[in-house]
Amino acid sequence: MKLFVVAVGFVAVAGVAHAAGDATAGAAVFQSQCAMCHSMTPGAVGIGPSLAGIVGKPAASGGGYDYSPALKAAKLTWDAPTLDKFLAAPQSTVPGTKMPYMGLTDATQRADVEAYLGSK
Repeated sequence: MKLFVVAVGFVAVAGVAHAAGDATAGAAVFQSQCAMCHSMTPGAVGIGPSLAGIVGKPAASGGGYDYSPALKAAKLTWDAPTLDKFLAAPQSTVPGTKMPYMGLTDATQRADVEAYLGSK
């Protein structure tokens, strides 16, 4: 029983630490990894859709962009766990997505980008 409580406690602490990214650091990661295709300006569509205000919204719901059938069918909501999984491996998270990015492997950088996206 003690082991179970410790394991649950560890998961809870790890989840809190993961959610506490640094938005300022995330802005820098966004600029180097995401901004070539995505904007943080609402409605600004480039190679990819604007990511302004996406946290908490359904995937493929922003206007002005032709989302892949795979992303539309995925029925995802851009919450922290979903963003983390997608940013780590977009192609395996949503096979058939248009996003050719290979993934952001650093968990701290993902948490920082998530914090940045959540701040806009």
